[in-house]
Amino acid sequence: MSRIINLREALREALQEEMRRDEDVFLMGEEVALYNGAYKVSKGMLDEFGAKRVIDTPIAELGFAGIGVGAAMNGLRPVVEFMTWNFAVLAFDQIVNNAAKTLSQSAGQYKCPIVFRGPSGSAGQLAQQHSQTFESWLANCPGLKVISCIDPADAKGLLKSAIRDDDPICMMESEALYGLKGEVPEGEYLVPIGKAAIRKEGTDVTLVSFNKMIEVTKKAAIELEKEGISAEVIDLRTIRPLDHETLVTSLKKTNRMVVIDESWPFAGVSAEIAYEMQKYAFDYLDAPVTRVNAADTSLGYAPTLVEEYLPNPSKVIKAVKEVLYVGS
Repeated sequence: MSRIINLREALREALQEEMRRDEDVFLMGEEVALYNGAYKVSKGMLDEFGAKRVIDTPIAELGFAGIGVGAAMNGLRPVVEFMTWNFAVLAFDQIVNNAAKTLSQSAGQYKCPIVFRGPSGSAGQLAQQHSQTFESWLANCPGLKVISCIDPADAKGLLKSAIRDDDPICMMESEALYGLKGEVPEGEYLVPIGKAAIRKEGTDVTLVSFNKMIEVTKKAAIELEKEGISAEVIDLRTIRPLDHETLVTSLKKTNRMVVIDESWPFAGVSAEIAYEMQKYAFDYLDAPVTRVNAADTSLGYAPTLVEEYLPNPSKVIKAVKEVLYVGS
């Protein structure tokens, strides 16, 4: 059985189910308790689990991330919520220098089963310091797993898998899409980390994306279908480890690929995918892998600048026609 719920409700269900299942799981972060969460993901959880397991923190990301890392090293399973990953830059010292390295630095004696989660990317007119994406930053670091998704069913299943995983995991959500609705199965289920999802099958071109850019990609695929162009849409869901096998299998069928990535173009996720496709599937490429990224600049505040900065369906359609060598 499935029902329609939104992204925040799906995330809440994952947290509630895992906290009921395992007393070592707890939630901490800014406004997660008394205020029910900045985006209401943790609504009602303080009443159910109490102040020892749903913990309001000061506005000190480096501090409470460090507390979470220490708790994980001592056998607990913390879920650390950041109000935005833009603020979590302050906590990167704990995430990158401690959480990611605990297992290797201790020669396997200590694990760090912790989940860092919160929204990433643009949410409209929030300007330069509140609109950045960090998937490629975090995925660059060995020892971290990076999830980035907005589908409610996947978000629930992936968060449950992340909480049970013994490695530190960064989960990237979307402030703009916490209200996005979708079918979510009832009862216990997990979504595997490291496995992409094919959202739409196609034969002419492979479109690869993640997080809220998957919505842009699906809209572009619908418009392309009207012009007789069959696009396969792949939602990465996990950035590290990257499921290059699914990408290669699709590319062998379509022979063309466009990667849609909200982050800046230099050294981003899309650049890594382009490299891996030429490494693993060069002989199947009938055109260079093309990328649609955010502009290579900081995001301005004006609505016109936001529109120009972000990928959109028109930009995706233009890129597809370029790799197909057809007129726009």
